[in-house]
Amino acid sequence: MQILLKSATIVSEQSPFNGQRKDILIDNGVITSIADEIAPGNATVINGSGLHVSGGWMDVFAHFCDPGQEYKEDLQSGALAAAAGGFTAVMIVPNTQPAIDTKSQIAYVHSSTRNSVAEVLPVGAITKKLEGASLAEMYEMRDAGAVAFSDGLKPVQSSGLMLKALQYVKAFDGTVIQIPDDTTISGHGLMHEGIHSTRLGMPGKPAIAEEIMLKRDLDLLEYTGSRLHVTAVSTRESIRLIAAAKARGLQVTCSVTPYHLLFTDADMASYDSFLKVNPPLRTQDDVDALRAAVADGTVDCIATHHQPQDWDAKQVEFEYAKPGMIGLETAFAALRAALPELATDRLVKLLSDNPRRIFGQPVSPIAEGAPANLTIFEPETEYTLSDDRFQSKSRNTPFLGKSAKGSVTGIIRQQKSWFRS
Repeated sequence: MQILLKSATIVSEQSPFNGQRKDILIDNGVITSIADEIAPGNATVINGSGLHVSGGWMDVFAHFCDPGQEYKEDLQSGALAAAAGGFTAVMIVPNTQPAIDTKSQIAYVHSSTRNSVAEVLPVGAITKKLEGASLAEMYEMRDAGAVAFSDGLKPVQSSGLMLKALQYVKAFDGTVIQIPDDTTISGHGLMHEGIHSTRLGMPGKPAIAEEIMLKRDLDLLEYTGSRLHVTAVSTRESIRLIAAAKARGLQVTCSVTPYHLLFTDADMASYDSFLKVNPPLRTQDDVDALRAAVADGTVDCIATHHQPQDWDAKQVEFEYAKPGMIGLETAFAALRAALPELATDRLVKLLSDNPRRIFGQPVSPIAEGAPANLTIFEPETEYTLSDDRFQSKSRNTPFLGKSAKGSVTGIIRQQKSWFRS
């Protein structure tokens, strides 16, 4: 199968054609020609308004609910949602039923997604059954193909277990992923603790619940000399702590979600359950700090925190609504809305180069003879986020029906491809 990308601007530091507008011919999953003009021949031609192409994007934190809650999302629908969002690879958290805490569960993910258009990379659990009581068989999971280790949506609360996990992954230069959240402080909160939670009469989740856990994890990281990735960073103080840790030479990286860059706790005035997330939406001051940290490089990459929920889980009283929103298919548009001034090459670093570097995944150059691992997108295209743009089984998103700027045209991953019809 041949695919011809017409007049696409190449965004790839590894490519000799970086910044140039070229035709690109892909034949059976390999880039065979890059030139000013290539005759279509028998190739499927992809045109677009302001077409851009970069190395394949990679998400580092998504929940596919499979096995156990496939009615919300399964591995196949999740992979299609990733492709629709421009991601050629997606790391999935172990919060399934049963949990991804053994080599057989890692094998299940790999075997079930062997033919998926987007590569699905399982994150192994740190603790058995995600119960936070004892370490899972991390070495066996790593040998079976786990790309990192985390208890995902259930942050490790025990300092002793977190210490052991950080020590354990050093044996194979692995990485631990953690949402910084002390649930003994934040457990009963429904939104960020502040003036808006008081006005709305809702119990709050104070910023200190995040910051005190982050301080602990950074201390443990310094003690062990291991590798830590902090995800869903949401406060100004957390950014300061991470920047200081990096300055001290600690092996720490971090990611933010698109929705923490776009919404604030003031948006909760409508009691919109689609905005109920964890960590909660913070203040405008926190959002400003996150945006600045993305711009200056303190934030290493973007994590969608794609968390599907069925209709009934959201269409209830706010107190009883389940947290989370789907995020794979809206990530690029949300980033363009939150950071319209951010250069396209910086966006590509956040979405492709940096996450692949952090988690040891290959970066394929856009060059003749290289395997195709590409995301094709149009940064300036405006449209409406209508239902037919979503591949996920769930629709728990505040973006549905909203105007957006920045569209994903499709992806190519070797001999597999997906394009928006």
